[in-house]
Amino acid sequence: MSKLVYALLTGIIGAVLLHIIIILGVPLFTGRDAYTRVTAEGQPFVFHPLSATEDAVGLSSRNPYLRLAVCHFDIGTQPLSLTAAGGVEFWSMAIYDRDANEVFSMNDRTSVAGDLDVLLATPVQVAQLRKTPIAALAQTILVEHRGTTGYVVLRAMVPQPSLEAEATAFLADAECLPFTGR
Repeated sequence: MSKLVYALLTGIIGAVLLHIIIILGVPLFTGRDAYTRVTAEGQPFVFHPLSATEDAVGLSSRNPYLRLAVCHFDIGTQPLSLTAAGGVEFWSMAIYDRDANEVFSMNDRTSVAGDLDVLLATPVQVAQLRKTPIAALAQTILVEHRGTTGYVVLRAMVPQPSLEAEATAFLADAECLPFTGR
């Protein structure tokens, strides 16, 4: 009798674990995970604005008070420089790794002078930058990313329709470029 109970419990626990693994793994096998969708938006190192309606890959900006842009990157050879001048009511930025885990986030209230100025680098690149400091990076926020690929989501708030042009210009002027050493 105890062997039967043991076999049943083992089978049930195994089935539950298998189902959890399958459910969590589906996005990776279907190509519908966030990173795959963002990379399908277009070229890397460019902020791609999202509209209110879903595009061909299924991304959109459904919040009527936020405008979004996404940029995917690969920092395997050099760091990533993220810059944008303030001028909107509120902005926020989040960096994600390729598995959609948040690596870093900030907004205009936590930035220097309300501007976006972030340098994203691997641990080795961060060590190299700290060895030979660059004066132009004195106000830049240095972020360490353990991986080499990921994406950035930049949001601008539009609390009223008259501020739409400012938010659109903010996102259009934002840069997501490989760091050249300034």
